[in-house]
Amino acid sequence: MTSKKSPVGGHIPVAGGMATKGLKYAAEIGAEAVQVFVSNPRGWAQAAGKPAEDAAMRESGVPTFVHAPYLVNFGSPTPETLERSVASVRHSLQRGAAIGALGVVVHTGSAVTQPFDDAMRQVREHVLPLLDELPNDAPDILLEPMAGQGAMLCATVDQLGPFFEHLENHPKLGVCLDTCHAFCAGHDLAAPDGVQKTLDLLVETVGPGRLKLVHANDSKDPCGSFKDRHENIGAGQIGEKPFAELFRHPEVAGVPFIIETPGRSADPHRKDVETLKRLRDNA
Repeated sequence: MTSKKSPVGGHIPVAGGMATKGLKYAAEIGAEAVQVFVSNPRGWAQAAGKPAEDAAMRESGVPTFVHAPYLVNFGSPTPETLERSVASVRHSLQRGAAIGALGVVVHTGSAVTQPFDDAMRQVREHVLPLLDELPNDAPDILLEPMAGQGAMLCATVDQLGPFFEHLENHPKLGVCLDTCHAFCAGHDLAAPDGVQKTLDLLVETVGPGRLKLVHANDSKDPCGSFKDRHENIGAGQIGEKPFAELFRHPEVAGVPFIIETPGRSADPHRKDVETLKRLRDNA
């Protein structure tokens, strides 16, 4: 087993209070780490924080991450989307700092209808200034590769290379690896050496220590399907064993695992957290 245990947790609700309701839910599912939205994940509106809730989150000691809205796309050919993406990620970073978050997860985005090189120039132009604004104690920006659908800029872990090159291997830049995305993009995590190969390639591409978060999700669809449909741990095409292998890889030592699995109540999420803890503790 890796020398440092990875905390296991989940995405928590913020309606009714990020700390008041959210941390209560975290306790119900046995979460040791949490992820939150600080604004509408499917819109551009920027919600203000509540000082008491922010302070409670900071003081909780629970490793916390923010997920930026899904609409963010620095590869978009639409100027309005670019402008709103910058504002949205900056807001997520500011709110993340207020609650003591360790990182802000940002999808790597899509070129939509424009050439890849043009989209990547936009990534540099708009993301590098955001990184340069960050003080050392601010949350990192964590790039999350996608499942490969459409004109996605990054799906397989080696495709993170151009991002790190364009962003000058910035010290505040990290990676969030989603297991469902990676699997559906073509990394066969269920193969005997699939996890080892994937994580070794990640380290080879971006260097050691860049993996800051794992989105632990099984997949409803097969490897290479380019679909993004999450399943509960062990109930999908990946299965339990690869998650145990993830915990054994040295690059994952101490890296938090966050589930984003199906379920409208605490019960399935509690089960997924318990499964991951068991796999971690027996790895």
